[in-house]
Amino acid sequence: MIRTALFAALFATAGAAVAAPVNYSVDPTHTFAAYEVNHLGLSLQHGTFTKVNGQLVVDEAAKKGSVDVTIDANSLQTFFGDRDTHLKSEAFFNVAKFPTLTYKSTAVVFKGDKPASVQGNLTLLGVTKPVTLTLARVSKGKNPMTGVETWGANAVATIKRSDFGMKTFVPAISDDVTLNITLEAAQAQ
Repeated sequence: MIRTALFAALFATAGAAVAAPVNYSVDPTHTFAAYEVNHLGLSLQHGTFTKVNGQLVVDEAAKKGSVDVTIDANSLQTFFGDRDTHLKSEAFFNVAKFPTLTYKSTAVVFKGDKPASVQGNLTLLGVTKPVTLTLARVSKGKNPMTGVETWGANAVATIKRSDFGMKTFVPAISDDVTLNITLEAAQAQ
């Protein structure tokens, strides 16, 4: 009887799926980081960084994960050349000295079966500060074009740019900046 119970327990364990962390690569063709900032109290102005790379790790069973993303500062576009040049100068993003922005998670917080927020550190202009990204939309499924398991998310956070040393024209150009990240990441092959 003990032998039968032991055999049954071992058989059940062997048949159970054991989840493990899964690595995902950011899809740079479907990922971008954007911001919006109040300009002179008149309008919200936007900029988009079009070159984003990185990795995600998701362990759904353990409800854990990690995010490591690098943004090419020189990929900033506002769709007005003179403004792009000014924003890339020392007055704002100083891309010659600081060619990248990075975000590295310290924790991924799940709500139910899906990530709900990411706590981590944003490095901008050589200054690193904690920033929590709220995941406004999260989904996972097989990409119908590639058949590869893919995560998608839209993340939002608000930062004070002066916390990172970007003080030009504060408060005429608001200190508060809303970050919007659109991300897709495919399972690493």
